[in-house]
Amino acid sequence: MHDETASAASAVQDETELRFEDYFREGSAPTEALLWWQLERNEAQLNALRALFHGPAALVRLRVWVFLELMALPESRVSRETLNRHFHLLRDEALELVLKRLREAELLAWDGSNQQYGVTPLAQSVVGLLAPLARAPQQDGDLASLLASVTGAHQLGTLDPAQLQHLQAQLSRLYDEFADAIASGSEFHLRRARQRFERALKLVDKAGDALKAIIEQAQEDGNARLERLARELGLAQARLLAMASQFNRALQQADRQRVTLGSTGITTTDVRRWLQGVHFLENIALGALSRPVQPVLVSQHELLDMAEGEFERDRPLDGRSPEALPQGQAAPEGQLAVLSLPPEMALMQQLLNRWSGEGHAEQDLAPAVLGGSYARAAYRAQLLPLLGDPQAQHLAGATGDMARQPWRVLWSAEQGEIADEYVRWMSRGLLRSTEAAAPESEESSSPHP
Repeated sequence: MHDETASAASAVQDETELRFEDYFREGSAPTEALLWWQLERNEAQLNALRALFHGPAALVRLRVWVFLELMALPESRVSRETLNRHFHLLRDEALELVLKRLREAELLAWDGSNQQYGVTPLAQSVVGLLAPLARAPQQDGDLASLLASVTGAHQLGTLDPAQLQHLQAQLSRLYDEFADAIASGSEFHLRRARQRFERALKLVDKAGDALKAIIEQAQEDGNARLERLARELGLAQARLLAMASQFNRALQQADRQRVTLGSTGITTTDVRRWLQGVHFLENIALGALSRPVQPVLVSQHELLDMAEGEFERDRPLDGRSPEALPQGQAAPEGQLAVLSLPPEMALMQQLLNRWSGEGHAEQDLAPAVLGGSYARAAYRAQLLPLLGDPQAQHLAGATGDMARQPWRVLWSAEQGEIADEYVRWMSRGLLRSTEAAAPESEESSSPHP
């Protein structure tokens, strides 16, 4: 009872904390989808299934067993004494626990005036969902149940498009499974898949008349969606039927690859099938290594002559001194090529050093950037942000020397034409010495051709 109460309390807490819409991005649930509307309309069945299947596995099995036994009773109303006699193997507290859960889920109704239990309409709809649990598992039960639901719903006039969609999806999955078996090239895999393929074809053939009737009925009723789904289901059925020839070709290819062992008539397939039937393969090797290997030599004299000839040919001659290693040779002289920076950086530093020596406080930016070609001017403009860069000032080499120059670039928002052969338009700017004035905020830009 304590576990049941704790699980019920946790379930109530989960319901209060999160809603179904909270699992979607930005809380936007697909409220306009048909499946959303159908699930919302069948909220009572969802709650009933949740009440049956929530909790530990043993308790879930107990609830389902008691519920199916109750639904199988021939009486429409059952007293508590009848239930106690029917479930005499159950402990009283376990039976009371399950009956309480069924009452809370509105699967059982308690008539206090007559002291009897009654089955609700919700329980009758739920038992239809749980009916496959009361049947023994069978081969291709997934496809058979879907085909039975489609044909039965058509006969009763309750066919829903979702049933056709589920059946079409199952046929597509079967097609992919059979295609993988054909692509594997394994003879045993092919034969197992071929058996299931033949059973699936029998089921699909039996449902062919119902599918034709569904299309005709949809045309008469003017249900375009149902007619389209039925025709798509027919195409999936045709794809599945067309795989029979592919199975035949694959099996014929496997037959051609089978090897017959000598004149015994035994093939590699027979050997593999026999090995698969042996329970302990390791026992086959028992006693195989109990005797030492005794090689049997054929034509011993010829083998000995060949061995002696090879030995004499490969053995070095007597009295032959080993050759000395060659003397070392001096490596030829050469030059090590080292990558160097373009000369524009050194030329710009020479220009800045000359301006500093002449005591200039400000200089126009154009002489430091322009000259040569547009590519060189663009490269010089990209070097200007190095002036005063605190991270590059600690570096060694030309880059660090450039960052330690006492000059700062000041770009202006104004632009204008430039009397240069390669650059026609350029942003205005100044180079100001930090030794003569305090540096101002820097901006970066580049010349425009």
